[in-house]
Amino acid sequence: MLGAIYDNVCHVYGKNLGDMRSDRLIAIMLLLQSRGQLTAAELASRLEVSVRTIMRDLEALSAAGVPVYTVRGPLGGVALTPGYRTDVSGLTAEESRALLVLLTGPARADLGLGLGDAIRSALRKLMAALPDQQRPGAELASRRILIDPVRWRGAALPRDHLEVLQEASFGSRRVTLRYRHGRDGSVRTYTLDPYGMVSKAGVWYLVADHRAEPQLFRADRILAATLLESAARLRHGVELADIWEDLRAEIENFQGQFAVTVRVRREILGRFLLLHESDLAEPPPANGDDSGHVDLKLRFRAAAAVQILLGFGTDVTVLDPPELRERLADVAAEIAASYTPG
Repeated sequence: MLGAIYDNVCHVYGKNLGDMRSDRLIAIMLLLQSRGQLTAAELASRLEVSVRTIMRDLEALSAAGVPVYTVRGPLGGVALTPGYRTDVSGLTAEESRALLVLLTGPARADLGLGLGDAIRSALRKLMAALPDQQRPGAELASRRILIDPVRWRGAALPRDHLEVLQEASFGSRRVTLRYRHGRDGSVRTYTLDPYGMVSKAGVWYLVADHRAEPQLFRADRILAATLLESAARLRHGVELADIWEDLRAEIENFQGQFAVTVRVRREILGRFLLLHESDLAEPPPANGDDSGHVDLKLRFRAAAAVQILLGFGTDVTVLDPPELRERLADVAAEIAASYTPG
């Protein structure tokens, strides 16, 4: 349908519109279909064009048979005739392949969060709406590329927890969590105002306000979740994407205050960086010393966090600060003593 509408627009205007124009026409229809009535100024702002350009696009859509109309006055705007729907046959081959890859295979179970049946139904409708020439390529893409969002040995999340978080997010309701913190293992109870959920590298997070301050809560650290009857107290005009962007930048730009210098055996450098690249205070040197080691400068949030390096055994040695070397030596001695036959 979308392709036919675009062809009609080209026929009416007697010229070949560019891809940017056709994408914008489709975007206008989808925005009006999903958002309802919007002003020309709102459409112009969303699509980053002038109001005059939007008005010309609306004329083109009307001439092509799209039932778009305008309402004048302070509460007016642009809308589609009630009940009008369009399909997705305007998708390019690349776009249809991308959707099929995203929503099939192992990714579907995790992204579903209890919506598996709805996703399967959506996939059937998507495949039915695709042009005949695109359908084989989309089906092949879904068989040749898989997205598995679950990390190796990742702990399975309780389904009831996810369902509570989902219902709280979709229904804009408050939720109470009993939560175990990763930094010290302490358990606390929070009453939260959720903005939504984010999947980051296979880990689900709840983005919520606690006492009007945005925070992240890892779903796999939730011990109990209870949905409350009261509505979430969300800050006006604040969206999930905006909060996530700020929190993500804060985490990624965080510089730990505890400086540590370590010597890493070159053979395991790749594995070490896989786990600790985000802790680097400066890029690793291009070459190691003659002994086959590389010295790295790291930053951690606290001295206690450095104990994780003991898991590398003799492949990683802390060089500085001296007091940390002494502390790690004491911990290693305590571990060794626990294995000494009594």
